[in-house]
Amino acid sequence: MLLGSKEVAKAAIRLAMTSERADEAEFKEQMNLNGIRCAAIDFGGEFPGSVTKIIERAVVASKREHVISDTHAEEGAVAGATHEAITQIINKALGLNVGGKIGIARNDSHISVCVFFAVGLLNLNDVVIGLGHRAI
Repeated sequence: MLLGSKEVAKAAIRLAMTSERADEAEFKEQMNLNGIRCAAIDFGGEFPGSVTKIIERAVVASKREHVISDTHAEEGAVAGATHEAITQIINKALGLNVGGKIGIARNDSHISVCVFFAVGLLNLNDVVIGLGHRAI
């Protein structure tokens, strides 16, 4: 079933917002039945030094969960979409710690990556969301 970029983006956002592993697995299974392959990664750390790690983890998880194949174009699409999502949260995250989840969803040529993080120090957190999309 061919879906558009809007449906794929919704799946990435909803996946990034799951809080329990069981919910994540159930959602991924449901999306797979609808033709959307998904991957999710938990992430936490100091933001400025973590950008490269976030992008690397998104690419590795996408390959591990068979969202993408081991090709330069598909790896680049996930890396680019992840970078786009990160650039949307830079102003709030710079110099602080982030923690949350990255959701990746794909249907046919559409790939979306959502970063859903708490940003802050100690228990003084704000919440940010960034979304990137690429077409292969």
